[in-house]
Amino acid sequence: MADETSGYDLRFLREAVPLPRPLGDTGIHELDYPRFTVLLDPARRLAAVTAVNIDGASLRDLPRTGQWQLDPRVPAQDQAGPDVYASNDLDRGHLVRRRDPGWGEVDAARRATEATFFYTNAAPQASAFNQSKELWLGLEDHVLQYADTTDQRISVFTAPILAGDDPEYRGIRIPRRFFKVVAWEGRGDDRAAADEPGIEASGFILDQSELIDLREGVLAVERLGAYRTFQVPIADIEHAAGVDLGPLVEADVLPTVEEHGHGEVRGEDAWRPLRAPEDVYLG
Repeated sequence: MADETSGYDLRFLREAVPLPRPLGDTGIHELDYPRFTVLLDPARRLAAVTAVNIDGASLRDLPRTGQWQLDPRVPAQDQAGPDVYASNDLDRGHLVRRRDPGWGEVDAARRATEATFFYTNAAPQASAFNQSKELWLGLEDHVLQYADTTDQRISVFTAPILAGDDPEYRGIRIPRRFFKVVAWEGRGDDRAAADEPGIEASGFILDQSELIDLREGVLAVERLGAYRTFQVPIADIEHAAGVDLGPLVEADVLPTVEEHGHGEVRGEDAWRPLRAPEDVYLG
């Protein structure tokens, strides 16, 4: 039963990728599940980091099983549980997607997918569905297709960006933004000749700010709002989320500075808006 709490494997790719950790001395609960790990921030009652290994070559297309539940290893008051999502327009958004750890032998894959239904792996997301949200959910698949000449393995790191000015609702602060960093084995010409190819990575941010409105004291969704998805420098994610992303920053395939007119574009002005998977720059 090693898969029951195997957690994220930093050696899953040909170059080790350490588990990202929050900067500073914030206390966290480190929770291992089958093939993924959640670092839970008890002060925010949400994950500061999640990390999952995905073997695209052996992914299973399993029926949806499992039900949302609190993790008994963590005090209930440290988790954003069912009360946060009752009678409103919030979804329990999977951070580690249900199918991501569902690979390999069928029984182990099923246990892994069911483990994604712990509330420690959920974060409040506006329920309005549109193309941008669909794009966000499919980014891992797009990178897997890109990496199909390697072992079809990727590691994915996802979490809400826990900002101090996030709006408060039912005792928690609703995150306005989420980040995702995807890492895979490098395919560049200079790495292909090496015995141990390096990694490459891309970073993304989903912004649901326009969908969250607490002005009347009750969660409301702006029906004309939208999810916005960007490809961004991983260094920007590290700064915004306060998470040490280690070698992923240097592995970023996105140019960090672009020439624009008479100067350089930096900060959020340089973020790459995404409308379709084909907009993603992978080198």
